[in-house]
Amino acid sequence: MSRVLVTGATGYVGGRLVPRLIEEGHQVRCLVRTPAKLAAAPWREEVEVVAGSVDGPLAEAMRDVDVAVYLVHGIGDGDDWAAKESRDARHFREAAEAAGVGRIVYLGGMGADGRALSEHLTSRHDVGRELAAGTVPVTELRAAVIIGSGSASFEMLRYLVEVLPVMVTPKWVTTKSQPIAISDVLNYLVTCISSPEPFTGVFEIGGPDVVSYAEMMDLYAAEAGLSPRRLIPVPFLTPRLSSHWVGLVTPVPASLARPLVDSLVNEVVVRDTRTLEMLGAPERSLREAISLALGRTSRHDVPTSFTDADLQPFRAYATDPSWAGGTELVDERQRRSRASAHDVFAALCAVGGETGWYSGEWLWRLRGLVDQVWGGPGLRRGRRHPSELRVGDYVDFWRVDELVEDQFVRLHAEMRLPGEAWLEWRITTAADGTHLVQRARFKPRGLLGRLYWYAVAPFHGLVFPGLLRGIVADAEAR
Repeated sequence: MSRVLVTGATGYVGGRLVPRLIEEGHQVRCLVRTPAKLAAAPWREEVEVVAGSVDGPLAEAMRDVDVAVYLVHGIGDGDDWAAKESRDARHFREAAEAAGVGRIVYLGGMGADGRALSEHLTSRHDVGRELAAGTVPVTELRAAVIIGSGSASFEMLRYLVEVLPVMVTPKWVTTKSQPIAISDVLNYLVTCISSPEPFTGVFEIGGPDVVSYAEMMDLYAAEAGLSPRRLIPVPFLTPRLSSHWVGLVTPVPASLARPLVDSLVNEVVVRDTRTLEMLGAPERSLREAISLALGRTSRHDVPTSFTDADLQPFRAYATDPSWAGGTELVDERQRRSRASAHDVFAALCAVGGETGWYSGEWLWRLRGLVDQVWGGPGLRRGRRHPSELRVGDYVDFWRVDELVEDQFVRLHAEMRLPGEAWLEWRITTAADGTHLVQRARFKPRGLLGRLYWYAVAPFHGLVFPGLLRGIVADAEAR
């Protein structure tokens, strides 16, 4: 039994790895920016949680650690995100050396090193080199496309195939890839973490199937019971145009899709037998991986999603001087209900996604479309679950910021905005029934932020009263 530090425990892979490590008998410590995001995890009481990040103080997180698992990825987080990734990896390695950590296990990206490698994959390899540049043994697993419910690659595939019976595609649809099921990724990670001796070096991990992206789309359509999709490759569809197309059609925003699409021009297949000889063979075919992911998605049984990680590209951090950043503009409305506080809270937990926003739905959809055009998440993310919420959940272009059962819900906007926005509801019980206060709050950045608020204020009068009425009506119907 080892003490294992898991970074990125609120992310897609980390959130699935932690319970596997607990099952194996390891003592798990999670390093997370926002500990509240783990409050609803069924394994929360079985792990130690340390608040922090890989670019901050790490002495407490690294104390008495046998294995440190590096799962963080800053893709698209600012113009210098790749350089920051390298700095963070160096800082993490130095902290591990100082603490006497036994080994580091890192999940990176596949691809042959060279000048033609995309920025995304180059950064993944640079992180691996930084981690391995010291005295701590490092296992670097390089994966291609990860297929599982909620993964960015699977969601891109799912929406493209389901939404578009005919697709105008770039040349990269013929690029070969070796996708791997998320369950096999977890198996390899657990093997490397649990081994008595470290597996040092780079290991390429892939499933048993080598396919083009076009073949992957055909296979998805067959498993989903859809008619064969017609693909029309064209030479002029650049990665930038492709990323905007992906951003419009799928829940993956253009700012995240761009570096991913750039990587699709690189062939990512396993080139040696080292992994098979030392770590064993993968268990699931691509068809099985797609079928399992489809099943979990249809049952709303998606334990983690790529959107669980904070989407830093959409956070508007204030850079204005103090005199420009202190203003908060508010739209507040109130309503009384005959329903109990519990039923009002349940109705709040169902907003967005398939339920919608009750009033001015076309305006919400238009705002979502504008957001997607400008590289935001839009409305296509939907929800993790149709009626349950937890801190960190995504709700269309919002994320749950705070949640107090039967009392309070606050959503933080991840749409493209010249400022920061929240939508919140406070529930109180009085002698004449349940009172619900709805507040839309906006902290503008500079003049552009203020102009934006006053430009959309007339539309608030069309959507916010109806939203409040719809929530109350839903609560009373319960």
